[in-house]
Amino acid sequence: MSASGGTRAIVAALGANLAIAASKFVAFAFSGSSSMLAEGVHSLADSGNQALLLIGGKKAQREATPQHPFGYGRERYIYAFLVSIVLFSVGGMFAIYEGYEKIKHPHEIEHWYWPVGVLVFAIIAEGFSFRTAIKESNPLRGDHSWKEFVRRAKAPELPVVLLEDFGALVGLVLALGGVGLALLTDDGVWDGIGTLCIGVLLILIALVLAAETKSLLLGEAANNEDLGKIETALVDGDTVTRVIHMRTLHLGPEELLVAAKIAVRHDDTAGQVAAAINAAESRIRTAVPIARVIYLEPDIYSETEAAKGADPEATPGGPSQHPAEH
Repeated sequence: MSASGGTRAIVAALGANLAIAASKFVAFAFSGSSSMLAEGVHSLADSGNQALLLIGGKKAQREATPQHPFGYGRERYIYAFLVSIVLFSVGGMFAIYEGYEKIKHPHEIEHWYWPVGVLVFAIIAEGFSFRTAIKESNPLRGDHSWKEFVRRAKAPELPVVLLEDFGALVGLVLALGGVGLALLTDDGVWDGIGTLCIGVLLILIALVLAAETKSLLLGEAANNEDLGKIETALVDGDTVTRVIHMRTLHLGPEELLVAAKIAVRHDDTAGQVAAAINAAESRIRTAVPIARVIYLEPDIYSETEAAKGADPEATPGGPSQHPAEH
């Protein structure tokens, strides 16, 4: 992902949410609308989330150390996961609590023009933030659908901002509907129902974010396109005749680890094999620039061994070498 593009989207969202949060709290103070209070807390939580994403991006730039030899690229995944927790707890759960209380103890909305005016302003501001996130995401999304983009993206910032802004826009429409129905019917229960719907929406978005960032934290392989490029780059048809097996792992959004066992000819000298490995590493980095950590193991390909299939006990996450006795 373009780091500058992600940063622009985050900064745009942060500026919009701070302005919107202030206006919503003012509207709540004058009108007493629980939807305004829930939306104000939502925007404040979103502002904190964008600050977390900026902090994560900054920390991820630290150089590798002996204790963390593969660097700190996954800091961005950790902070994106924290965003989902904040959105769930501060945004979603608070809105559900506030909506429940308002349904139990409804009261009339005063100075209706405050919440309506703020909601219209907020929709415009969130629309600007959402438009910025879409504009920055489109070059990376390519021909994929938005659902595929959110699920496949290795950089968490743009999907997080997209989902937050989408949730904010839908939440604002729900809040406007709740306030409008409360004014039309003179029944504050509708304001509480709108707040409750906002809470459910935020929790659903938080769960989606948590699931996607959890997958990134566990470690995802390169996408199919990059896998094909790496396999093609590995085989030169001369010294390296085939890929016996390969594993890839994202150490961060822009850093990929490649580990592969490659087949070489049985009569090649050590010098020829070493030169072939160096050449293969160079071809991989040219084909997939984010492949920065590469480990290649030369071997002699055997059809007999290949026919046996993969050894499950040699696979990471496979059966234990020493299973417990029952």
